[in-house]
Order: sequence, then structure tokens, then C-alpha cells
Amino acid sequence: MTGTKLEATHGHDHDVVVIGGGPAGCSAGVFTARYGLDTAVFDRGRSSIQRCAHLENYLGFPAGIDVETLYELMHDHAEEAGCEIVTDLVESVDRAVDGDGFVVEPQEGDPVSAQRVVAATRYDGEYMRGLDDCSAMFEAYEHDGETHETFDSEYADHDGTTPVDGLYVASPSAEADRQAIMAAGRGGRVGLRVVADAREERGYPEAVADHYDWMREESTLDGEWSDRDRWRDWFDEQLPDDHDLEEDHRVKLREQDIDRSFETYLSDDEIEQRGVRGQKRLLDHVDDDLILDAAREIEAERHPSEVSN
Repeated sequence: MTGTKLEATHGHDHDVVVIGGGPAGCSAGVFTARYGLDTAVFDRGRSSIQRCAHLENYLGFPAGIDVETLYELMHDHAEEAGCEIVTDLVESVDRAVDGDGFVVEPQEGDPVSAQRVVAATRYDGEYMRGLDDCSAMFEAYEHDGETHETFDSEYADHDGTTPVDGLYVASPSAEADRQAIMAAGRGGRVGLRVVADAREERGYPEAVADHYDWMREESTLDGEWSDRDRWRDWFDEQLPDDHDLEEDHRVKLREQDIDRSFETYLSDDEIEQRGVRGQKRLLDHVDDDLILDAAREIEAERHPSEVSN
């Protein structure tokens, strides 16, 4: 499910700017864009994964996957989810003059503004030097008698949040920097945290801010949960007694959330259609000659007598 694009908050160019288009950055972008947050992913093709000769421990590829194809798949997925992939290197991230959001300065293109920024590249983090908490981001170390600084991989919390409001770190990260699949998981966790924070900003109380991005069979939507009023009751039950939502806004949020929930239930036909479409999209990333070779092998197995003659 690709989220309906929401109006960018506070007049920014983007709700979210992700810096880094590797597994962590694309994973974070997929979750934010699918929810409907306007998301731009800046990537100059310098992801550390590109130092890998052949990736053999990324789940889902039994014979491994070459990094070029994986990169194409990740970017295709991010764009399908609604991300804008910007082929440019980010040189700096600064607070907006009015303190609301950030200004992202790329090397070649024009600066863009964003309500939230996700750092998702292992490089030294120099682009964050202009932020108000930068001294806490870096740690000193000695090398050859000289003092150097490097980005503190433990600066961010486990969900990517930082002391800088609106800044999230998916990478560098002490828990996810060494393996691509862990970086992707970290990016997903951070993306969901961004979505939850955006929901809270739009008025959802903390008790209902968490977002679950998964599709379900329509046949499981039965009993009392097939009744929209049951969902209304559940939503209202989650609100704290001291919530300060105005009635009209509370109802609007509730109905929007119920609409979104019902959209996650798929009929058998929809499941089949999405399954076929998903397999066809994978073929876009397979060498044409390999596809033709496989087709000939399949044809030979189906009609062996014709091949022998």
C-alpha cells in the first residue's frame, strides 16, 4: 500500500529528507513515504555496501545478490513507495532560520527545507556540524599523536531519535553498521519512529500514534471488527481522559485512521494481482538473456518430446 501523499507540514519542501540511499536510508524512506509523508532520499552512490564484492547474507537471495542489482531494487522500491531519489551529495544540514525544521544544502542542486531529517550514511557526519548539538555528536580519538574526531555511533537512541528535535540517525549506528540486513532493519525502525512522531504532531495522542504497516486478508475482517463503529469505540478508548483534542479534530483523525486501517485488508483477487505484479517487477531487474535461457529450460521441461525431435 502506497500512502496517499499528505500535505507537507509547515510549508516545507519535504516532510522528510533522508541522507543516504543504502539499505538504511531506503528502508526508512519506504516506511515514511508509504504512510504519505513527502520524502526525498539524497544519494550520491557512496553507500558503504558498495565496497562489498558480492552480498551473500541478505535474506531473500539464496545464491546471494550483486550489489548493483540490490541497489537498483532498493531504489526502485523507494520510488514505488513514493520517495523522490535525488542523485546529489548533501554538504550541510542546518536549522531553519526560524527554528522550524531544517535546510539541507546539496553539492549541486538548490537547498531544500524539511520538517525532519534522517541521517543514513556511515560517512563522517560532517554535514551535521552546523546543528546546535554537534559537539555531542562527535567523539575524539588519538591517532599518530594527533587528535581526531569521529561521529559517535551511540549518539542516537535505539529508535534513531536524537537530542536535536526532528533529527534522526539510522547510520552511523553501533548496532547496525556492520551488516546490510541490520542496517535495513535499523532504517525501518527509524522510519516508523518518524511516522509515529508525525502522527503525534498532527494530533494523534501517543497511545494511538504507533503505525503498523502491513497488509491483511479481507477474510480476517469479520465479526465485530467488520463494524466501523467497533473501530470508533476502540479509537476513543485509547484516548487519555485528559486529551485536549477539539471534537471536530478528534473525529477527523479517527475517521482518517479507520479509513487507513480498512485499506490494509485485501480481497483474494487483490492479493493475487499484487503477487503477480510483484513477481513481474522483479523481472525488471533480471538480465534479459537469463530470462530467455530460463524460459527455454522451462519449455523443454514442459515439452521434452518436442525438444528431442
